[in-house]
Amino acid sequence: MKFKFGTDIGLKREENQDAVRCEYYGDNVLAVVCDGMGGERAGKEASSIAIDEFFQRFSHGYNDDLDDDGIRKLLISSVSAANSVIYTRARLDFKNFGMGTTCVAAFVTNNTVYIANVGDSRAYLITDDGLCRITTDHNVAELLYERGEITADERDTHPQRHMLIRAVGVDKTVLTDTFTLTYENKISLLLCSDGLSGYCTDNEIYDVISRTVFEEQVNSLIQLALDKGGRDNVTVAVVCDLNEMT
Repeated sequence: MKFKFGTDIGLKREENQDAVRCEYYGDNVLAVVCDGMGGERAGKEASSIAIDEFFQRFSHGYNDDLDDDGIRKLLISSVSAANSVIYTRARLDFKNFGMGTTCVAAFVTNNTVYIANVGDSRAYLITDDGLCRITTDHNVAELLYERGEITADERDTHPQRHMLIRAVGVDKTVLTDTFTLTYENKISLLLCSDGLSGYCTDNEIYDVISRTVFEEQVNSLIQLALDKGGRDNVTVAVVCDLNEMT
């Protein structure tokens, strides 16, 4: 199993409020992407806290004997741990009012992928035929689409597509989506903030991935977002097994 990750401030923002980390747990990989929000430096602080608390809670609770349900619950509790700290921090300092962050996490073993998600940072399965989005965006545009009030094309260009309806740290408790995928021979995953997915189509992202060697995919995807205007911070993590890279 291999991973690469990176983040860039973009061309329009004064600071980078995204955070990303990938680590090995034996032969397995945990990857997390967070996209912070809030005034002054609150967004940057929220994403940083989320990454730190997530990995701390996951490391404390993880062991090799956990079954599928145990790993899923550990991912949920790791998000909840981050949520509690951010929520409390926001209420101790008025400057941090409204602070929060997205969080998408993937724990990848040699035959199973476990995904947890809050917000609109995304996890994609990279297939031979294109990108397959695993997560659901927790934003106003997606909600309107699910209600049948707008079309898929309208959802992708809706003015409220960046307005979150769920985020880590905003409320006392947080609802986390989870997904479990099994595989046999190979796996390739993309995690990203909406600095990439919000300004580049899935086809544009896949085109870069399909014609770029694994070692350069992260940099090439960040450059794609910059070439599209770099209007937001952009963060990318790619995880795949050895067979996928050959």
